[in-house]
Amino acid sequence: MNGVLKDKKAFAVFLLPGLLFYLFSVFYPIVDSIRLSTMKWNGIGAPEFIGLGNYTKLFGDKVFYQAFLNNLIYLVIVVLMQLTIGFVFAVLLTYMKKGVSLVKTLYYVPCIITTVAVTQLFRNIYSTQPQGLLNGVLEAVGLGSLATSWLSNIKTALACVSVPEGWRYTGMYMVIFYAALISLDPEVCEAAKVDGANEWQTLIRIKIPMIKPILLLTLTMVMTGALRGFDIPYILTNGGPGNVTELLSTYMYKKAFGANKFGYGSAVAVFIIIESILVVAILQMLFRERDAQPEKRRSRR
Repeated sequence: MNGVLKDKKAFAVFLLPGLLFYLFSVFYPIVDSIRLSTMKWNGIGAPEFIGLGNYTKLFGDKVFYQAFLNNLIYLVIVVLMQLTIGFVFAVLLTYMKKGVSLVKTLYYVPCIITTVAVTQLFRNIYSTQPQGLLNGVLEAVGLGSLATSWLSNIKTALACVSVPEGWRYTGMYMVIFYAALISLDPEVCEAAKVDGANEWQTLIRIKIPMIKPILLLTLTMVMTGALRGFDIPYILTNGGPGNVTELLSTYMYKKAFGANKFGYGSAVAVFIIIESILVVAILQMLFRERDAQPEKRRSRR
């Protein structure tokens, strides 16, 4: 009994600093944002309580709906790039015999480069004056007619601000997937091959189901990160041209710190928080249902 009590005290001692840090750095700002979202406040003087007034205005705001739609497109591009490319490269890496550490390091480098450097790199790639890499390659292969001002073209601007974010963290997810794949029990894969499964079947039916918790973790990280995407789109286009690349986070920043409408900006922030929580909850539910389906089939048998 004394040992159990000592263990609980030890848990409390180690958990308390992290818990306090979480309460003051995460939980309190969220609660304060909810409080502030019910206020009309320009940052000076006493805030005025208006209840759900900011939310009523929010759901009647055309720019808000445009930013929400842009965020969904941004989310799809980022998720597809980071997870698909990261997973494919991780699988290919498992077949490499030499140079694995070098490849992992090279692909991970973009993750540690500052946002401003990444933004400047892609600004140069998309540049028209002087001619950037993308337009130069198009002309070199005889597709010069497709060359355009990528960040100013309303048809390409949103995709162009999404690609840098997708590219930046592809290496990180490649490393995560690679670590998950090489940690699998090789005897299971060998048994599948003995039963006649080829490499593709082994990957789809054996390896991917076995790393399902990692897939859930990475999908959650990518989607919540994309919903909070801010820095690269803001620096590249500042939401323009027009509102073509406006995201919820950039719109929140402009309203709160540009227009000094802190209550309205907080309402947008609360919407982003709720949106992220819903995404995590839906993902958890979907993965639980898939895990439960084989068990139901077994029980029927």
